Parts: sequence; structure tokens; C-alpha cells
Amino acid sequence: MTGDARVDLNCDVGELPGVSGRAADTALIALVTSANVACGGHVGDVESMDVTVRAAVARSVAVGAHPSYDDREGFGRRTGAQAPVDAAKSIAAQMTALRDVASAAGTALTHVKPHGALYNDAAIDWPLAQAVAGAVFTFDSSLVLVGLAGSILLDAGRAVGLRVAAEGFCDRAYEADGTLRPRAAAGAVFDDPDMAAHQALRLAQRGDIDTLCIHGDTPRALAIARAVRAALEAAGVRIARL
Repeated sequence: MTGDARVDLNCDVGELPGVSGRAADTALIALVTSANVACGGHVGDVESMDVTVRAAVARSVAVGAHPSYDDREGFGRRTGAQAPVDAAKSIAAQMTALRDVASAAGTALTHVKPHGALYNDAAIDWPLAQAVAGAVFTFDSSLVLVGLAGSILLDAGRAVGLRVAAEGFCDRAYEADGTLRPRAAAGAVFDDPDMAAHQALRLAQRGDIDTLCIHGDTPRALAIARAVRAALEAAGVRIARL
């Protein structure tokens, strides 16, 4: 790999309960360049957002919104939980809540990455992708929309004039068509740091990935982040914010 290769390393945070969850998030944030903060749709409240945002600010990590379907009962992982128009309204409300917390902490949002079923549905459903992209653009057209590499969510973002970032996953298995393997399927989630590091390198070498994700609620997330970061740096990949 050439020395000018560059990738953002992001994590989904603000999803774990209690003091131990906050501590785990803080340790993970120290190893990445962008943090996607849960902002109430699937989990999260003002307190959890504030703690997570301030941890990111203290480490010069970019703060982004991680909105979901309005589905706290299903942790945002129930497909089709809202119609596109309702999902757009919920996304706007979640981004507003996080923006207010971020402003109080002295920072601004840089990006938006949908969570769970909303992310997966918007990767293949054009009306939903349009609704998501439209909600983000209306809220703040300077934000970067993060979506699965090769997905129509990125096309929808470009169509409305947003900057987009193609994402790959260090700790998730892929199907042959490039979509993520459903979480209920065997082997869908990696908890082996070496496996995750190998996949991170493979994705970074493709040349079409702008950002790599580590899920904060993945088993051994901290060990995975350490292994991924070490592998990327050893290969000469520059890890930098979007």
C-alpha cells in the first residue's frame, strides 16, 4: 500500500448503558477519528449525548449524528419501522437534539450516519434514501452523509448536493452483493481482533472506502479498535478525519 493512503476511522457510540458503558466509549473514542453519537431514536438521551460528545471534543474527534428509526424497543434494528416521511421527521428531531448538545460543548456536527435498519434499508430503498438525504440537506447542507460503499444512499446524497463518505465495516461480514450480512445470521459480527484488522486492511486497499467503522457495542470492541489501528498504521495508511 502506498504511503499516501488515507482513511477515517469511526465508531458508533453512546449506545452502552451506565458508567461502564461511558467508560468503554471513552476508551474507544481515543482510538478513532470520528464518533457517531446515538441521539435518541434507538437509544440515548441528553446526558449520554453530553458525556459522549465531550469525550470526543477532548480528543479532537469529529462528532456526528447516529440517528435511527424511532424504535427504542427494537434498538433501531427492525426493518421498515417507519415510512420515509416519518423517518425524515425523526432524523431531523434527533439531529437537532445532538446539535444542541454539541453546541453547548463547544463543537459542531460534521457528519450523519444512520443506524441499524435505517442504514440498511436506505442502502437499497430509493424513496427512503431520498428522504434521509433530504432531511440531512435541509437540516445542514454542510454535513457529510455516511453510507454503505456502493449504496443508493450515497447516490441520493450526491443528488441533493451533499458531500458523502463511503463506509466499510471492520467487524461485520458481507454478503456477495456487498450488503451487510443480517445480524441474525451466523458469523455476521466479528469479535476476533485479527479478523477485523485483516478486513480493515482489505477494505482500505480497495480504494473506494472513505471511512471504516467499529461498532461500540461489538464484543471486544476496544481490542478490535487497537488491532485495526495498529494494522492500518503498520501498512502506511494515514488515519484522519473526514
